[in-house]
Amino acid sequence: MRTLPLSVGFMPLVDAAPLIIAHELGFAEEEGLALNLQSAPSWSTLRDRLVLGQIEAAHMLAPVPVAMALGLGGVPTQLDALCVLSVNGNSIGISNALASELSAKGALPDFMDADATGKALADLGRTLRVGVPFPFSMHAELLHYWLASSGLNAPEALDMRIIPPPLMAQAIADDEIDAFCVGEPWGSITVEQGGGRLLLAGAAIWQFTPEKVLAVRREWAQAEDDLTGRLMRAVWKAGRWLSDPSRRSTASDILAWPEYLDVSAEILERALSGQMLTRPRGQHTTVPRMLEFFEGAATFPWKSQAAWIGTRMATRFGLDRAHSAASAATVFRTDLYRRHLASVGAIMPAASEKREGALQTPTSTAADGGTLTLGPDRFFDGRIFDPALPD
Repeated sequence: MRTLPLSVGFMPLVDAAPLIIAHELGFAEEEGLALNLQSAPSWSTLRDRLVLGQIEAAHMLAPVPVAMALGLGGVPTQLDALCVLSVNGNSIGISNALASELSAKGALPDFMDADATGKALADLGRTLRVGVPFPFSMHAELLHYWLASSGLNAPEALDMRIIPPPLMAQAIADDEIDAFCVGEPWGSITVEQGGGRLLLAGAAIWQFTPEKVLAVRREWAQAEDDLTGRLMRAVWKAGRWLSDPSRRSTASDILAWPEYLDVSAEILERALSGQMLTRPRGQHTTVPRMLEFFEGAATFPWKSQAAWIGTRMATRFGLDRAHSAASAATVFRTDLYRRHLASVGAIMPAASEKREGALQTPTSTAADGGTLTLGPDRFFDGRIFDPALPD
């Protein structure tokens, strides 16, 4: 079969798995594509390669297309999120020194207790040096939301430092930062190397966080509608394959290859299985949906999720919340998702937005051609975001 070449960028993270699996297991080839996967050293490099047309698509932080739609970051190109590549997958880690300080106060709560953990950090009463991979990221948004809601005087008490994911473990070991929020496996690498410990799973802050998206330039998607559909279908099939727990070992082995993450497969499987090691020689902690690629409409680009990101950015950067929510919603392309994935049997929610944080338990919802079960999406503080009321 003749295949068409397509250059796609990624960062060496476990949540790049749908692109890597699409390439290695033939889902891209089934769609007539030959993916040229290119690893990037930082999120800014990856974004710039996409903007400059050096690659056609990218594994991207969900807030980046939103930030560009709001005129943040100084890059005028319009990016669109075709689908969500991964839900959750982040962990918050702290230095050994900070862990000792919290432990001395009896304030090292459970790995899934965002309320108690946030209050323990707020009670320190000082500025925290926190590493995040990029200023426009769910890492930054989750930290600001969580710590401000916990009583920390954010952003004044947060000294955020931008550190590429593969360098995070070394940064905390070298005392450049007190804490971090990063995607796997780099939190686990910190534990493995003894430079710190994991404090909280990102999923404990928001149970269903849209972490990475498949991003393209809007003008490219308009000009290459057929290629856009082929790429979306290949990635969707890979996400479905990854949803089978029996395939985690195979997926971990592939992701561990030198050209991808170059990390022990055993460490990678922790993120895929949710069996997290929070400290050296400690017990594994089970994190429900530590990283999700498919179930519960994980791949659907909910406009309400984009609107939440837009309102959070508006709060941080002094923008109009209603306008930011509306602008953000335009970059999560539910229209392309519905059009290009109907042929592979993707279940489509009847609506393109929902009240974020309203689901406490698995819930059936209306869908085109049947029903769809959505998982819990609670925010740790019980708030609910209604996209119809962004203010």
